[in-house]
Amino acid sequence: MWGGIAGSRRFTVTEKTDLCAPTRPGALPADVLVLGVGNLLVGDEGVGVHALRALEAETWPAHVRLVDGGTGGFHLLELLCSHSRIILIDATRDGAPPGTVSQFSARVAADFPPELGAHDIGLRDLISAAALLGPLPEIEVITVSIAELKPMTLELSAPVAAALPEVARRVRALVEAPLARGATNRRES
Repeated sequence: MWGGIAGSRRFTVTEKTDLCAPTRPGALPADVLVLGVGNLLVGDEGVGVHALRALEAETWPAHVRLVDGGTGGFHLLELLCSHSRIILIDATRDGAPPGTVSQFSARVAADFPPELGAHDIGLRDLISAAALLGPLPEIEVITVSIAELKPMTLELSAPVAAALPEVARRVRALVEAPLARGATNRRES
């Protein structure tokens, strides 16, 4: 499905598409995957998906792929194999004030804090499984602190919604930054 974003393609993880394959004949997969995860039905816990939807309104280079990862799961493994850089956006219950935006680099599964997201499968487990399949891509994680989970709430709280422009600024800066030296490009392995 083509989105309304010039030069960018949005996928959902439910599509019957080989996401590790090139998107068109002779093309390489996107170099940068922006993956928003979260549960939209639990209020602020869905901030990663809300952030991704806001990013879709912007224009992105052709080497950037925006993906709604929903509540995560092992079906996201195939996404990890086709990108040299992943920018992951998620909620965290880390005790910081709601709306606090943080960023860190993840090189191994232990780099993911246990309070990151409340999804079907933890991001630590997903990264551990991906590491069994081969070298990991460069992974940058942007988190937004949340206070509580509110089941059956579709909207973000005011402090978390106010953090979305900062998340977008950080994603843009990461997309424009060169690949970190020593990062592994999964397509070359």
